[in-house]
Amino acid sequence: MNIVFMGTPYFAVPILEKLNEISPISLVVTQPDKRVGRKQELTYSPVKLFAIRNNIEVFQPQNIKTDYQRIIDTRPDIIVTAAYGQMIPSELIDNYIMVNIHGSLLPRYRGGAPVQRAIMNGDETTGVTLMYMAQKMDSGAIIAQKEILIEDDDTTTTLMRKLSYIGRDLLIENLEDILNKQINPIQQVDSQVTYAYNLNKNDEILNFNQSTYLVMRQLNGLLDEPAASIFINGVRIKVFKLAKSDIISSMKPGTVVSIDKELHVKTLDGVVRIMELSEQGKNRMTDEAYLNGQKIILEGSVFNE
Repeated sequence: MNIVFMGTPYFAVPILEKLNEISPISLVVTQPDKRVGRKQELTYSPVKLFAIRNNIEVFQPQNIKTDYQRIIDTRPDIIVTAAYGQMIPSELIDNYIMVNIHGSLLPRYRGGAPVQRAIMNGDETTGVTLMYMAQKMDSGAIIAQKEILIEDDDTTTTLMRKLSYIGRDLLIENLEDILNKQINPIQQVDSQVTYAYNLNKNDEILNFNQSTYLVMRQLNGLLDEPAASIFINGVRIKVFKLAKSDIISSMKPGTVVSIDKELHVKTLDGVVRIMELSEQGKNRMTDEAYLNGQKIILEGSVFNE
């Protein structure tokens, strides 16, 4: 079997690994290397790292819409995509068997951040869709789906890991029928479509003007990276861990209720404790350690004003 695999983040790796066990992958297509961190070190994607370790050829076009001949030259029997990160040209979609593994129950949450949005919106469930590729983003006919619960402690990292393995299994279960063209796919219903756009900087600012449950879910959707941010007196503070507080307060959301060894902040319907945080450019620490000697946060201060 001649398989081309297209993917970039860790979500795609278990899928790639299993496919490579079944039939050695002919070509891996992944996003160009990126410079990250303060030192701007050139970093490979998780998919590229797997490919290198397993001696699989890697192709990294800057723009797949105009640079795809290497894929055609491979003459694939099937092209599998999982969180690749670029729109696929029609020349590939129209001429090859091409399937995608998407981290939501389509047509809900088309787009680049379905897992993050499901967590941050307080959804009880999510899932994986195995689908045929189509020109319009995430609009292809559905081959198979599986639903799972979102646990209260699920973060984007943990939930994407779960969904990755579910997507892997869905693909393997249906692979022979896909190759033999024995699938009767289900068309998506346009009236049920919703979108999960990529997160922006505003999404990273912890919004205390919502319920305690949704404040905690917002943080979970931002973990492990980039974590949440709060601002006070022009200083940015990163938040890594929250807990529901038993303190009762009638102050407005975002107000610091207590800094007596623990940092408590008012939400719309309650109070949360910020348990782990870091001031910009400093180490991550507990709230007790941070509050010992700091002069930025006072009782009655309001975040994000």
